[in-house]
Amino acid sequence: MTTILVTGGTGTLGRHVTERLRANGHEVRVLSRHAQPYAVDLREGGSGLDAAVTGVDTVVHCATSPRGGDEKPTRNLIAAAQRAGVGHLVYISIVGVDRVPFGYYKSKLAVERLIEDSGTGWTVLRTTQFHDLILRLLQGMAKLPVVLLPARVKDQPIDVTEVAGRLAELAQGAPAGRVDDMGGPEVRTFDSLARAYLKASGRRRAVVKVPLRGAAYDAFRAGGHLAPERAVGKVTFDEFLRTRLGSGTGGR
Repeated sequence: MTTILVTGGTGTLGRHVTERLRANGHEVRVLSRHAQPYAVDLREGGSGLDAAVTGVDTVVHCATSPRGGDEKPTRNLIAAAQRAGVGHLVYISIVGVDRVPFGYYKSKLAVERLIEDSGTGWTVLRTTQFHDLILRLLQGMAKLPVVLLPARVKDQPIDVTEVAGRLAELAQGAPAGRVDDMGGPEVRTFDSLARAYLKASGRRRAVVKVPLRGAAYDAFRAGGHLAPERAVGKVTFDEFLRTRLGSGTGGR
C-alpha cells in the first residue's frame, strides 16, 4: 500500500480517482481548498501544503482552474513535493494543448513542462473533453431561446470514470513519462451533440451554427483537440445522457 495525494480530489475527476485508489487499498489524501484535513489553496502553498505531501509516495495532480493560471499553484506543489521526497507526479492534461492556441490550453501545456522539468519522476496523460463538460456547456447555451454553436467544430467526449480508471492505474505504477492519449469513442459534430442533449432533456430550441474567427477557432475546426486514432473510450455521449438525464437520445 502506498500513500497517494490527489489534488482537486473533490472535483469531477478527482473524486473518482480517489474512490478507485481507495478501493485498491491505498491511503489517499484529498487536497482541495475546503477538504479537511488537507484544506490547502495551492496558489498560496505554505505549511499546510508541506504537511499534505509529507510521507506521500505519489501525487496525482487534478486541481485546475477553467480560467487558467495553473502555473503558480503547480510550482508550489512541485516545490513541496521535492522537499518531501515525493517520487512520482501524475498529471492530467488535454489532447491538443500543443496544437490549439487557446488560453486554458496554453496554461495546461505550461504545467506539463513544469512537471517534466521538475527532476521528479512524472507521468502525463492527455484526454479529450469529458462528457460532463460538454453537458455543462450545452446546458448553459440552452438557457437562451436559440442555441448558438461554433460552426464546423467537432468533439470527442469521453467518460470521466474511464479517465479516472486509467489515471489510478498510472498512479499505482512507475513514472512513465508522456503516455498514450485517451479519446472518447466517437468524433461527432458539436451540432449533433447539442441535438442529442436537447432531445434527452426535452427542450425545444433552435440550433444555429455561427462561423467564428481566430487562431484558436481555426485549430479547433481543424481537429487539433481530437484523437481519432486513440478512440479507446467505451461510453458514448448518448449513453452518458441516458444515465445522467434518464431519457433516450439519438441523432448524429
